[in-house]
Amino acid sequence: MPFWLDLLCTPMAASETRFLRFMRHAWQGLCLALAATILLFAPMRASIGPLAPRLAAGLILLTAVQTCIYFRAKGRADNAHLAVIGEGEDCA
Repeated sequence: MPFWLDLLCTPMAASETRFLRFMRHAWQGLCLALAATILLFAPMRASIGPLAPRLAAGLILLTAVQTCIYFRAKGRADNAHLAVIGEGEDCA
């Protein structure tokens, strides 16, 4: 079987559970909040003063931790799904 046809027969990701959906939405929200914080850093620093860099650093840390947790959970779900699919029959 040609390589490209083999790829067409292989599902690339597991179906998304509620937990993974919640994790993805939380990760996207953190990324958007971090982007807004970076874009609006000067006005935010003018309004809340020395708390602004701490807020930005907290968002960076929280986003990094959430990224690690989400992608680890997503990878485990995908690997488990592909293992179950791999035990099944071949693509006809």
